[in-house]
Amino acid sequence: MTGPARNYDVVIIGAGSVGVPAAFSMAQAGLRVRVVDRYASVGQGANKAAIGGVRATHSDIAKIRIGLKSIEILSTWEETWGHNIEWHSGGYTFVAYREHEAQVLRDLLAVQHAHGLNIDWLERDALLAAVPALRADGLLGGTLSPEDGNASPLLTLHAFYDQARAFGAEFGFGETVTGIETDGGRVRAVRTDRGRYATPVVVNAAGAHARAVAGLAGLDVPVTPDSHEGGVTEPVARFLEPMVVDTRPLPGSANFYFYQHHTGQLVFCITPDPPIVGTDRRETSTFLPLVSRRMIDIMPRLRHIKVRRTWRGLYPMTPDGAPIVGWAREIEGFAHAAGMCGQGFMLGPGLGTFLARLVSGDLAPDDAAVFDQLSPYRSFAAAEQLR
Repeated sequence: MTGPARNYDVVIIGAGSVGVPAAFSMAQAGLRVRVVDRYASVGQGANKAAIGGVRATHSDIAKIRIGLKSIEILSTWEETWGHNIEWHSGGYTFVAYREHEAQVLRDLLAVQHAHGLNIDWLERDALLAAVPALRADGLLGGTLSPEDGNASPLLTLHAFYDQARAFGAEFGFGETVTGIETDGGRVRAVRTDRGRYATPVVVNAAGAHARAVAGLAGLDVPVTPDSHEGGVTEPVARFLEPMVVDTRPLPGSANFYFYQHHTGQLVFCITPDPPIVGTDRRETSTFLPLVSRRMIDIMPRLRHIKVRRTWRGLYPMTPDGAPIVGWAREIEGFAHAAGMCGQGFMLGPGLGTFLARLVSGDLAPDDAAVFDQLSPYRSFAAAEQLR
């Protein structure tokens, strides 16, 4: 341990999709913030494996509200702060080729409309007019939410980082947390291999490593990483606007999704079933055959596009597929912001504003509903329908 003790209002552990936007919002609110991360720069954990989709099209109220806030922030970021984050409002479409998925999507519209989501069910012909490349045979329809979109994970996180620093947030990279000091049942300081930071508040935004970080304070958080693969094709002429999501569970996969980047490349990902639990980030030989069959099945024109690259990243998963956000009851001043289940990039900007209000003690009247739904002490019995 080197250097003198330093005092902060909050120390955030993790400079990723959640930690950096939280630092931005907290510093903007006037808090003195320190972010520590074991990696050499921002976004070197799960963020750099993200494909860039951002949606408020969820089935849980908390995630709808957080997603809408993320879209509000990202869609106006360049106008407000000046950074080009490559935001594009291409929308999301959840397609239905079976009556089960069609009924689920139609049933969810009530809660989605009630909480401000601009989304509609489109029958087959209307959906084909919006997304002509879809396979028409067997298509029942789908939902379309035009205000969802995509942005560059790299550029976005660096924009939040630059603006957080402009508001006074400090960052320590290549810095490993070695301990969380408590006294009298509350947080007192964070120790790293480089120093000690006195603080009354710690935010655990450590992604796949959140369980280990919680353990430093004698806590447990049910976050288990599993690995997912993504890929990108060669560029082709623009033909697709929304992110396309197929939620049918088929042998080997639970769902898959893809969109066309502004460069013309197709970016795609799949959810393996059963999950591949662990921290192995090496690509596999099974991913491309699995995902390509599904993609070509619903969009035959993709058959001849060449794949340029694949990669593998970690999803910090929870038992019910929803994030774990809120104060720990056992230790005053310890906040969980973990288990984004592969949706950290889309939830992080909005969640940062909620976390800033939580730490500042300045909660809005309806914030309680969000934190109740994401509580570390919920039953974890139900699973979100649009994970």
